[in-house]
Amino acid sequence: MPAPATAAPPAAPAGERLPLLLSLNAGYVDTLGFIALHGLFSAHVTGNFVTIGYALGNGASGAWTKLAALPMFCLGVFLARLYGQARRDARKPAFMRLLTAKTLLLCVAAALALALGPFPMGDSWGLFATGMTLVLAMSIQNAVHRVHLGAAPPSTLMTGTTTQIMLDLADAARGQADEAVKRRMGRMGRAVLAFAIGCGAAALLHVSIGLWAFVLPPLVSLAGQALARSYPG
Repeated sequence: MPAPATAAPPAAPAGERLPLLLSLNAGYVDTLGFIALHGLFSAHVTGNFVTIGYALGNGASGAWTKLAALPMFCLGVFLARLYGQARRDARKPAFMRLLTAKTLLLCVAAALALALGPFPMGDSWGLFATGMTLVLAMSIQNAVHRVHLGAAPPSTLMTGTTTQIMLDLADAARGQADEAVKRRMGRMGRAVLAFAIGCGAAALLHVSIGLWAFVLPPLVSLAGQALARSYPG
């Protein structure tokens, strides 16, 4: 009698695939920016406060670029919200258009990196232009996720998600986790894993192909747009 085939691990639910892809891309873009753009965080922009302190304390370049990241990020979220609300008031969808804008910005960032890089100085105009374009792209992703995918774990910041996972694990260890908590742990765990895979992929590809690694984020974003066609709004 033949042995039963080993069951394949369950795939992510269809409604979860887009948030997971966003997490993957966020981890990739954040890590690639940190490596190639003198420690610039483009998705988790508040992390730039730490690297600003490092730049100022050690006399390294790049403080002005990192300082500009937060207001640029805020501007991107603000404009995305205004555009989304205007589309909603006109009874027109905004979701796909905002994702398209993000993809186009990632394309521009890749073109700038390839044309103007590598960047020996952290405050060069080429690095500034590339970095701020990435920040704008990820600000749109953050805004879209918050408005349209609010039930999914955040795609760009894993601290709160990891905290919730450990709280739920502690409850599970005490036998106090119901099925809803277990589902939440699985969903959040997959988000953290996708982000981590993106981080590792960015590091490996930058070592392997240098600034050509910037070409991947717009391709991943295009794949996300294909998944997003089934979403309302």
